[in-house]
Amino acid sequence: MQKGETIVTEKIKVLVVDDHEMVRMGLVTYINVEDDMEVVGEAGDGKEAIQKAGECLPDVILMDLLMDNMNGIEATKVLSKTTAKVIVLTSYLDDEMLFPVIEAGAFSYLLKTSNATEIAAAIRKAVNDEPTFQGQVTQKMIQYMNEKPKHTDLTNREKEVLSLIGKGKSNKEIGEELFIGIKTVKTHVSHILSKLELEDRTQAAIYANKHHLV
Repeated sequence: MQKGETIVTEKIKVLVVDDHEMVRMGLVTYINVEDDMEVVGEAGDGKEAIQKAGECLPDVILMDLLMDNMNGIEATKVLSKTTAKVIVLTSYLDDEMLFPVIEAGAFSYLLKTSNATEIAAAIRKAVNDEPTFQGQVTQKMIQYMNEKPKHTDLTNREKEVLSLIGKGKSNKEIGEELFIGIKTVKTHVSHILSKLELEDRTQAAIYANKHHLV
C-alpha cells in the first residue's frame, strides 16, 4: 500500500424497526454518525421489517417488540433464519417478552435506556458473533436456564475460556489474555459448547455466570 492510501472497508448495514417515527429518526441519526455503519432501511412493524430485510439485506436488525401488523417476536422468528443478526431494542424486560424473543432467535437484547455508544458497540459485536445482554437481562436469563452442571468435564484451559466468555470477552480478547491464538480459542469454544451441550456463546456466557465460573 502506498503512503497516504486509505483502506476502504464495507460499512455495517443496519435496518431499524420501530413503530415510533421519532425513535427511528433518533436511531438513524445515532447510527449514521458512526464511520463504520449505515442505516440501509427503516420499518414500522414486523411485516414491513421482513419485506425491507429482503430488499436491503442488512447485517444487523434493531428490532422493537410491541408493534401492530406483526410484533417483534413474530418478525424475529422469520428474520433469525436469515444471515442478519437481530438485536432487540425495547423498553420491556418482562418474562413474556424476553424469553419468547430469545427462543425466536434474537441475537442480543438491549433496553431503550441504552445510549448511542452502547447501541453502536452491540452492533459491532453482533457482526463479530458476540451477543450483548445488559445486566438485568442476563440475570433473568440465568434464572430461566436450568441446565445441570456439566463443567467438571472441561479442562482447566476450557474453564478459563468459559470464564472469559462469561465476562463478555471476544475471541481476540480471550486470546490476548491467555496468550493463545484465535484459532486455538475457537477450538476451545467449540469443545466447550459440545461438552456442555450448548448451542452458542450466549448460552455459554449464561452458564458461566449461573455456575459462578466468572
